[in-house]
Amino acid sequence: MKLDILAVGAHPDDIELSCAGTLAKEIAAGKKVGVLDLTRGELGSRGSAEIRDQEAAEASKILGLHVRENLGFRDGFFTNDEFHQKEIIRIIRKYQPEIVLCNAIDDRHIDHGKGSQLTSNACFLSGLRRIETELNGELQKEWRPKHVYHYIQWKEIEPDFVVDITGFNDIKMASVQAYKTQFFSDKGKPGEPQTPISNKNFYDSIDYRARNLGRLIGVDYAEGYTTERYVAVNSITDLI
Repeated sequence: MKLDILAVGAHPDDIELSCAGTLAKEIAAGKKVGVLDLTRGELGSRGSAEIRDQEAAEASKILGLHVRENLGFRDGFFTNDEFHQKEIIRIIRKYQPEIVLCNAIDDRHIDHGKGSQLTSNACFLSGLRRIETELNGELQKEWRPKHVYHYIQWKEIEPDFVVDITGFNDIKMASVQAYKTQFFSDKGKPGEPQTPISNKNFYDSIDYRARNLGRLIGVDYAEGYTTERYVAVNSITDLI
């Protein structure tokens, strides 16, 4: 399956928290959209890797994703080296996305910044034909996405552009709620430790950020992104 958009996250739930409204909107428009999780989030203080697998599967159904894969990198300890780059390159060449969305360029969690650079590097290297990768015993053809964008996570990074997700924020928040052990709508075991993302303030901030970015562009909800190069438009009338 060829994808229009591949969203890559260091952990399951990175995508839902940051760019799920954009993905839901593109899926509704008929685009093929997939998610690649780099780790299973096994170092998380609440729940377990197995539970997180189930939560990610439920979130995928809510969003209507066409595919979701997990590379099983070590949570907290993966590095930006040849092995990890090639694993991502195999996925990029497998699905040949036009657009890749990846982690914030800098963030509170060290995996987010690492995942951002690792994915960006893999996108570039994937276009070099002398880097050989195989899938099911066959050599893969080189492929480089046309665009690499970075979503916004914990830190309030100023976006280079924003996407109107009015009409899709409810789907986004429903996909976030699928991670019941992680966030404020907790139905997991009583007595689990409180974390920076398990309180109501954090949960509310996800909705508020979308409202605030929407306010700044004159719509109800929006999600923000940073870019690695200038954003170009065919005409000034393309801007809303």
